[in-house]
Formats: sequence, C-alpha cells, structure tokens
Amino acid sequence: MTSSAGPQEDGDRRNVSDAAGVVVLGACAAWSLISAAMHDGRPEGVLLAILAVAAGYAAGRIGGALLPVAVPCVAALAGVGLTLTVPHLSPGPQLVTPLGHAGATAAVLTLATGAACCAAWSASAPLVRLALRLLAAGITVTAAVLGSTSGFVTCSAVLVCSLSAGHLRHRGVGIAGLALAAASVTGLIWAVAGNVVPGGLLTWLEGQLTGHRIQLWQDALHLAREDLALGVGPGRFGELSSTATGTLLSDGKPHSAPLQQAAEQGVVGVLLLAAAFCWMLFALWRTARPTPVALTAGAALTALAAIAAVGNALSFTTVSVGAGLLAGLATARPIAVESTQREDDVRTRGDQLAP
Repeated sequence: MTSSAGPQEDGDRRNVSDAAGVVVLGACAAWSLISAAMHDGRPEGVLLAILAVAAGYAAGRIGGALLPVAVPCVAALAGVGLTLTVPHLSPGPQLVTPLGHAGATAAVLTLATGAACCAAWSASAPLVRLALRLLAAGITVTAAVLGSTSGFVTCSAVLVCSLSAGHLRHRGVGIAGLALAAASVTGLIWAVAGNVVPGGLLTWLEGQLTGHRIQLWQDALHLAREDLALGVGPGRFGELSSTATGTLLSDGKPHSAPLQQAAEQGVVGVLLLAAAFCWMLFALWRTARPTPVALTAGAALTALAAIAAVGNALSFTTVSVGAGLLAGLATARPIAVESTQREDDVRTRGDQLAP
C-alpha cells in the first residue's frame, strides 16, 4: 500500500498538487476581493480563512516530513486540549442556542481523530499503533461526553473509515466515494433551503437542525438568486437577511458554508469552495503516502465538509488551520523514506553498472 514510484515521479506528483493548491487558494482570495469591491463587502474573514488553511498546510508538510508520527499525535492532543480548555470557540456574541459553537467543537474533534489515525498508520511499532488508535477512540468518547452528538457521529465515521482503509487497495475508489458523500450532503442542504424535500423529511430535519437555521438557509438562497454571479458581497449576509436582523445577538452567518458562499460570492464563490475541497482530495489521491493515511485524512476532511454544510465551522480560524494541517500531514513525504528510496535507487544503479 506504499508508493512504488521513484523519487522523480513523487516529486512531480507533489509539484502538480501544490501548483493546483496555489491556483485554487489564489483564485479564492482574488474573487473575494472582486466581489467585495463590487458590493462594498468585507473580505477580511475570507482572506483570514484562506491564510489559515495555507499556513496549516505548510506546517503540516514540514511537520509530516520531519516527524510523521509525533506531529500528528501532538496535533490530535492539541485539538482535544483546545476543545476542553476553550469553552467558547466563537469569536462573536452567542445566540441563546449557539449554532456555531457545536459545529466548531465537532469539527476540531473530528480533525483530531483523523490526525490520531494518520499517526497510527504512520507508526511501525505495533504497540505505538495500538496506543494511537486508542487515542482516536478516546477522542470519540470525549465527543460523546461533551454532548456533541454530531462530533461523536463524525469521529466514529472517521475511525471506522480509517480501519477499513487498510483493506482497500485502490485509493481512487475511496476518494471518489468521499467526493460523492460531500456532494450528497451539499445537495440535501440545498434542497432543504429550496423547500423541495418531502414534508415528512423536512419536518424531521427541522427537529434536528431547528427552524431558525433553515430560515437562515432560505434567506441565503434568496440572496443568492438576486445576484447569481457576484453575490451580495462578503460579510454582508447579516445586514441583508431578515432572519438574521430579526434575531437578538445574531452572528450574521447563515450557518452553511455552501449557502454562505452562494449568497455572498455567487455561483463562482460556490465553485471555488468546491474546488478547494477537490484540491485537497486530489492532493491526497496523488500523494506517495500509504493509502490508509490518505483515505483517513480524506474521511476526516469530508466529515468536516459535512459539518460545514450544516453549520458555521469554517468561520473559526482553529478549524481552518486544522483542516490545512491535516491535509499537509497526509501529503508530506517523510525525509527518512526519501533517504531510503534514494539509497535504494543508487544501489540499483550501481548494480546495473557493475560488470
């Protein structure tokens, strides 16, 4: 399940995925500035999120190359520590029933579970691998103890997917399945906002998500239809949404990343958000790391995408940094592995040149 490609091919893979990331993140930043200039928006939040993802990705690549087991383990413990020691991750005022805090908690714990599982697959000693898997299971239990139902579900899903990834030979099938899962969740949210789901299902979803959240989604879809190309401008949903303006201590967010992009940055913004997610999956597909590591990180990022589709998780800098960090860790090439491959390559060439 490890890559059999040579150092040159692995380098080409990384160059392609890195170049794609630069283009996608750069386009996201540029479009937010264009949309803000056209509608007097405030792109600072979007730019901060993009910077956080880029910084986390760079840190993950460096840490994963130097210490492929220790750094993911420390990242997982840091995620749990932040969740336990920072009771209010939301930087703004809280609603009576905080919509954003629950999603942020679930997102951080999900990423921490993914990091612990990646560290387990990177470890060679059986006892260390077992300890790291127990850490991942402990994070899942922590989510349940904290009362984060969504966090418990997503952490459990990541843990199960990670264990199953060891039996999957072709990572392309797994990556395609993760992309389909993310698209299905996004499509369901869009259908709920457009009020095109059956009545019984809508009633059940209102009970799970609250009617207030669904009203925010409907406002976001209505604003998106007013300007399909550019949207109403980054950061302007709170002042244009009737539901948000009529809510005491509103945070001004629709609590759905795809719908927020549609409302504030138009169709192009939605496509760029999808491109950013697809870039991460593409980088995991192209990485020379073992398939279980790539699919585990992909499962965690897909679970994050599902959480962000129904919540405000991506508005938290901690979550954005964590997503980039996990993607960087799973696509980093450990220096020890590269050194071994180069030595083997030199020996092979020497044997070929020998008489």
